[in-house]
Amino acid sequence: MGKAHKLNTRSEARDSLRRRGETVRGWAEKHGLSEKVVFNLLSGRLKGNYGDAHKAAVLLGIKDGVLDE
Repeated sequence: MGKAHKLNTRSEARDSLRRRGETVRGWAEKHGLSEKVVFNLLSGRLKGNYGDAHKAAVLLGIKDGVLDE
């Protein structure tokens, strides 16, 4: 079985962006995502189960998941 890693909370994901001096807009653009989707995910309005919200949650380390690209 693979090595388990700690998932980030939404707050930890926001703090990680701040520590790197990266805006949500810039991070979203870099990953080809909508700024609105990322904001809604970080605020808890989206759970990150499907589509771009899922992709953002996995990339931010909020959710364990697979990205097929």
